[in-house]
Amino acid sequence: MTRPSRMIERRFAAWRHVGLGLAGALIATAAAAQPAAEPAIAPSAAANTLTAANTPIAYDPWQPVNRGLFAVGMGLDRVLIGPIAHGYMYVTPKVVRKRVSSVVFNLGEPSTALEDLLQGHAGRAGRTGVRFVVNSTVGLLGMFDVASGWGLRGHESDFGQTLGRYGAQTGPYVYLPVMGPLNLRDGVGRVVDVVTDPIGFVTGPITSTSGAIRTGVTALDLRASGDAAYRALEDATDPYVTTRSAYSQYRAAVIDRATGETATLPDFDPTPTPSE
Repeated sequence: MTRPSRMIERRFAAWRHVGLGLAGALIATAAAAQPAAEPAIAPSAAANTLTAANTPIAYDPWQPVNRGLFAVGMGLDRVLIGPIAHGYMYVTPKVVRKRVSSVVFNLGEPSTALEDLLQGHAGRAGRTGVRFVVNSTVGLLGMFDVASGWGLRGHESDFGQTLGRYGAQTGPYVYLPVMGPLNLRDGVGRVVDVVTDPIGFVTGPITSTSGAIRTGVTALDLRASGDAAYRALEDATDPYVTTRSAYSQYRAAVIDRATGETATLPDFDPTPTPSE
């Protein structure tokens, strides 16, 4: 589960700035679909329902539609997105790709600091702000993670996590092609993240040249970074269930981090901070 878990979160993060109109349309389509025939878990209980392995069970009443959209997403990756990422990996040295990853992570730091404040973690927000200033200056626009060497380790926060901290339940699980796995709470959070992204006010929306470049580079970098994990996912017995399970585990761990609890996920490998 380790490598698919990392890949799923990387794909989730990559499309934070992409396709809000598509997301809304597909969520509406899923909402209109008939629920799965199997017994559904009540939304209010979904977040607290665990298997024997202490793994959250996703509330997935739209599974037939989700499986169809998952197949579409996998197909798009197989014929279009994956080959583009492979071409990027082929022509770009690994050392350059690492620098790109560091810049991408750095541009997300102001949004992380904002969410830390909303979650009541002022100290964490302050450290994230210092990280951004240090890495944007001494670290040459974020190409080098100097702040981690000074003991200021990075992390990621989002509005879906903020909602979860204050008790919002996950809601139904939804899979959207290209954008990847979501639940209703995190889908709402994704929209808020895009609208309130401090860097987005500087680079402009995706319709602007700078915004489109940022979005494209972010998506390309994160897809390339998760390529090995994506290959492992394709070899899974049921990739849909693997994706859903890994996403649910990851988001449960993210909420635990926001509330100060400790999640025990021995098979999970969280998204790493960019390294030198």
